[in-house]
Amino acid sequence: MELYNTKTRKLEKFKPIADRELKIYYCGPTVYNYAHIWNLRTFVFEDIVVKTMKFIGYNIKTTMNLTDVDDKTIRDSISAWIDLKTFTEKYTKSFLEDIAKLWIEKADNVVAVTTLIPEMVRMIQTMLNRKNAYLWDDWSIYFWVKTFRKYWKLANLDMKWLKEWARVDNDEYDKDSASDFVLWKAWKESDWENFWNETFTIDWKEVILKWRPGWHIECSACNMKYFGPQIDIHMWGVDLIFPHHQNEIAQTESCTRKEFARYWLHSGHLMVDGKKMSKSEGNFYTLSDIEEKFKDTNKSVLYRAIRLWFINAKYSSSIDFSFDKLEANINAINSIDETLKLVNREIKSWEKKVVWISRDFRNYMQEVMQEYVLQLEDDFNIPEAMAVYHDLAKFTNTWIRDWDLSLEEIISIKDMFETMNQVLWIFDFKILNEEKISDIILEKLAERDNAKKNKDFDLADKIRDELINEWYKIVDSREWSRVEKI
Repeated sequence: MELYNTKTRKLEKFKPIADRELKIYYCGPTVYNYAHIWNLRTFVFEDIVVKTMKFIGYNIKTTMNLTDVDDKTIRDSISAWIDLKTFTEKYTKSFLEDIAKLWIEKADNVVAVTTLIPEMVRMIQTMLNRKNAYLWDDWSIYFWVKTFRKYWKLANLDMKWLKEWARVDNDEYDKDSASDFVLWKAWKESDWENFWNETFTIDWKEVILKWRPGWHIECSACNMKYFGPQIDIHMWGVDLIFPHHQNEIAQTESCTRKEFARYWLHSGHLMVDGKKMSKSEGNFYTLSDIEEKFKDTNKSVLYRAIRLWFINAKYSSSIDFSFDKLEANINAINSIDETLKLVNREIKSWEKKVVWISRDFRNYMQEVMQEYVLQLEDDFNIPEAMAVYHDLAKFTNTWIRDWDLSLEEIISIKDMFETMNQVLWIFDFKILNEEKISDIILEKLAERDNAKKNKDFDLADKIRDELINEWYKIVDSREWSRVEKI
């Protein structure tokens, strides 16, 4: 298996730290607002990585933080006149509901960073002891970037940008502000009641500082508590490469003297009118916005269409947002559902007890699986993995139409769809649960069949339209007609 490692800027053969046991970490949201769909694209990408690794056979442990204290959560909770805990819990709940709708697997550990204060204090004290950090005149503790020689590596920085002895205490800042960053932020009146009093030893003296954490130390502390000094894979979007991920490396490796993460994976932007989607730009859409726009679309279809849209481009590439593209993916999901229903109908209606599988069919299915796994192992190349599915769907529709498949072969195709879905999660097998059709609907179907036999096509079309208005569609084959709930 090969992964594109942001740290080395090249494809690398994947080698876990421990045989078959993987530690995977991804940055969670800052819970000061509803997640927008670029956030959700990133979490879908991370879900694909986790599901692929499980599919290949690794045992996985995953951890994700929730940033419930930073500049933005404090600012907006104060503006709303709500305490920080109540304010952030509202958006945490919404976020977890959103990822469940998109069939994103929840991390084993979902950690609010306000629960990590002891771990942060210990790491900061270690950096103070090793002279990687210092207390400044503003009573904040800063990381001394010059003491970490590999500071440039992940972000590919030109260290001429480094402003020696310059400091920045904002949680987020631009690349041209490469300078000492804050670990422990001194309390300001604008922080309201959001602070902790913690004791540090500085120059052999104990100092109690009224404090709240800087953003970057939070993820380092989260990893240290749940995974220890080293992890296999660290993920999120490209916007966090600098400063956040670069600062995580500096903090953690200064404390542990070990390589923090072996592989760094980053997903591309979601663009709107040539600009990246973001809350600061005001050009973002939430999942609720999408639900309202497509309120007449079946929710299972809509959520899977969003997921399909996100995975049907290489994860590292930027993709453009448009409602037309989402509509196209809704149509694609409907087509996937029709193929699945076709296979299921054939299984249920099969009368011959043919239990053989031809050699050619067996060889074909082996090639399908080999190619599917090959694409997954090629840096999670889901677009090409989807191409493997589309070839199988085309094969399925053609061969079922021509009556060239045995019952066991059709069952094998359904099993293959289930296997592929262990990673993709774009099939909803619940749609195969038979729903009782009312006698009135069945009578209308029989009336329509009689109209077709009598070549009264106007009446047949009228009945078809009446059934559509009742949210039923007619499925015709050469031998029979049936109705399905839309």
